[in-house]
Amino acid sequence: MSKRRGGTPGNFGGGMPNPQAMMRQVQQMRQKMEEDMAAAREQLEHEKFEISKGGVVTVVINGHQRVQSVMVKAEALDTSDPEWATDLSDLLTLAINEAIEESQRRAAERMEAISGNLGGLGDIPGLGGLFG
Repeated sequence: MSKRRGGTPGNFGGGMPNPQAMMRQVQQMRQKMEEDMAAAREQLEHEKFEISKGGVVTVVINGHQRVQSVMVKAEALDTSDPEWATDLSDLLTLAINEAIEESQRRAAERMEAISGNLGGLGDIPGLGGLFG
């Protein structure tokens, strides 16, 4: 009768990790990451990004890129200029796009901070560096 090497239950001879324990650990990490991402999305919904352009327009959006408000300083507009409406439109477009970009940048930073933890999966025996 031959002796088994590695000796501990769940190990397969050469010190291989228990696949069920590994899967449980991966599932726990995945669940935590999903919870963290949901919390980050919730925070972003309440975060405000305010961008002003030309001293004329101010746009406020939230972290879900929903416009919260658009303010125009009428006294800062030169309505005698035949291009005033075009200028106002251009300023609004610039402010809205910049606010969206800032919101997206912040969301990406938050999600990267969370999903960057996938590198920790490489610490699980047997997965050595697959995710890092």
